[in-house]
Amino acid sequence: MTLTGIARQIWDMKYRPRGEDGRPLDASIEDTWRRVARAAASVEADADGWAERFYDALADFRFLPAGRILAGAGTGRQVTLFNCFVMGRIPDSMEGIFQALKEAALTLQQGGGIGYDFSTLRPKGAPVHGVGADASGPLSFMDVWDAMCRTIMSAGSRRGAMMATLRCDHPDIEAFVDAKRDPQRLRMFNLSVLVSDAFLAAVEAGRPWELTFDGRVYRTVDARALWERIMHATYEVAEPGVIFIDRINQANNLAYCEEIFATNPCGEQPLPPYGACLLGSVNLPRFVDQPFSEAATLNLEALRGVVATAVRLLDNVIDISGFPLAEQRHEAQAKRRIGLGVTGLADALILCGVRYGSPRSVELTQCWLRTLRDAAYAASVDLAREKGAFPLFDAAAYLERPMVADLDAAVRDGIAQHGIRNGLLTSIAPTGTISLLAGNVSSGVEPVFALGYRRTVMQADGTRRTEEVEDYAHREFRDRFGADAALPAAFVETAALAPADHLAIQAACQPFVDSSISKTINCPEELDFGAFKSVYRDAHRLGCKGCTTYRPNPVTGAVLEAAAAPAAPGQGPKPVPVAAGEDADAQVVYISEPLARPEELAGRTYKLRWPDSDHAIYVTVNDVVQEMPSGEVRHRPFEVFINSKNMEHYAWTVALTRMISAVFRRGGDVAFVVEELKAVFDPRGGHWMGGRYVPSLLAAIGQVIERHMISIGFLPAPVDARADPPMVETRPHRGCPRCGMPGLVRSENCDLCLTCGYSRCA
Repeated sequence: MTLTGIARQIWDMKYRPRGEDGRPLDASIEDTWRRVARAAASVEADADGWAERFYDALADFRFLPAGRILAGAGTGRQVTLFNCFVMGRIPDSMEGIFQALKEAALTLQQGGGIGYDFSTLRPKGAPVHGVGADASGPLSFMDVWDAMCRTIMSAGSRRGAMMATLRCDHPDIEAFVDAKRDPQRLRMFNLSVLVSDAFLAAVEAGRPWELTFDGRVYRTVDARALWERIMHATYEVAEPGVIFIDRINQANNLAYCEEIFATNPCGEQPLPPYGACLLGSVNLPRFVDQPFSEAATLNLEALRGVVATAVRLLDNVIDISGFPLAEQRHEAQAKRRIGLGVTGLADALILCGVRYGSPRSVELTQCWLRTLRDAAYAASVDLAREKGAFPLFDAAAYLERPMVADLDAAVRDGIAQHGIRNGLLTSIAPTGTISLLAGNVSSGVEPVFALGYRRTVMQADGTRRTEEVEDYAHREFRDRFGADAALPAAFVETAALAPADHLAIQAACQPFVDSSISKTINCPEELDFGAFKSVYRDAHRLGCKGCTTYRPNPVTGAVLEAAAAPAAPGQGPKPVPVAAGEDADAQVVYISEPLARPEELAGRTYKLRWPDSDHAIYVTVNDVVQEMPSGEVRHRPFEVFINSKNMEHYAWTVALTRMISAVFRRGGDVAFVVEELKAVFDPRGGHWMGGRYVPSLLAAIGQVIERHMISIGFLPAPVDARADPPMVETRPHRGCPRCGMPGLVRSENCDLCLTCGYSRCA
């Protein structure tokens, strides 16, 4: 198989390991599959035979192991093959807190995303006995975690990912809910509120709600007012999400031996302390026979065969993986959790001629997910017969769990007789990057975001070329019927779907997923608040374990937009969408070629005192003034100059000013420059400036540029998270932190760049 375009770029950059001499270990994608297959089969008695069977499942992208497995298995490196973790409970003591911080740093260092429940920390203002002080509260320690994650990220190539949860009855819950209103705060975290059944009942009845800690009632609030505050925050800034924590624990196969308080960063794996998630996805479009015909159907027998092989492969990975912490290894091997899911659901529906969110799509989704679940459990029973059940298996307790009770009688009999190898087996994880690798199939159970879009590729000689990236099903249709053939009604994009369509699919999947589902319900900006609130109540009513929405908002901006509306059925294929901001009337104007420098520019010079420098550093930022067709005048940063008498900094400051100025002159949402500079740390240590720790001189320069951007209105002023929810103005479309292009989309609770393939979670 020959990979081209973005698929080859992603493979070469993320999943094609190199030796110490810099040479690739894999010459082709087949070599990658062979490497992973051999590594997974290394624990089998018949290693060669199972390596061939594993390879057959991987070939043609029928089964997609998660990125950690593709990148690390068989390389000889001591790395973890698990994507995400939930860390241990945080003790409410200074020693315990910073021991937990150390564990988090070690886990992030190996590339694992982490989740934490901060509900164990006493609220702000609570007395700290023995030292005569008041507690600073869980949010202040979340800031410490956030800074640590930025530091780990700046030392490596992958952005850290964290989830923070807080119970709905914690005394600091209101500050937690409003924390992300500050655009600069907790950027390394996703936030979710642990919503209990008792709280929802209090909201329904309009009763008071007690905020408590360690048996003490700190305050009583109106339950409906707190719920409204949560809804307003997620409506306006997309966070926090909502986790129905009682439902998660009630449905958990292992409720008899664990309690869950948090999830991994994207929410598809509710996990106990030190729990880890090992992920893989079956690529559904590869199993559709006779696509685009009335006889189109998904081959369930072939699906069952690959699922059985995938379960064995993932179970073996538990034994060959490294772990950042011994506690994580013990937890993984005691329960042998895996998270097998699907990707390409939307494309499979299109191949079968079915519109996403329709009643027929719900029927097919239920059929396909039930088949996958039943095949996975049956395969795990067969493994238990051969290799033994997971160590904490308790037949009587396990068979009483709701998911197990819904299984076929023969599978239940097998569990009673032989046990089961894996405590939990199914999960719907984010698959943004591996789905791009597999030909840009639709990600996870999300709808198709765009049938096509343009991306800019930097060539080795520094020039750029533009290429079109098509959705898998769209490309298959055009190849079969020609570019002028009218698109069937099944071709539908996210922008054309209502929130109810998203919920219908999420709810259809949930009964067959024993962990959870990473799913973003994309809402139009014009959706009114009342309709938005109903999405969350409907999610609970329909049996979902959580709910995450995304609506274009002032803090995170908007997602990629199409230049033209989707074509109606029978009108032929629509034009390829372009990135938001190419429209001259958009808030951020993307300039495809560097803008020529005017003869005269307005600007400001800032004096910066850095303790390690004998002389002051002067940072000048000049702006270009643009008059929009609407008549509005906008200022945007155009160039930067850094000057000082200290010649020690001369070379790198000249290089820095040239690079930043080159980025500024190409337009787009260049705010990422500030974030990148502020994330740089100096291994010799930073300095305290203005009551805030600044990790490096570069970070200090980044803060100066940020201050300037705020002063000209290019960035919004910081918001006090303690204040009541403010009304704020619209922000620009989101730029990718890697390439800077305004092509960042929100999908499966994760950020994915449709331009360069960057993924926050993969």
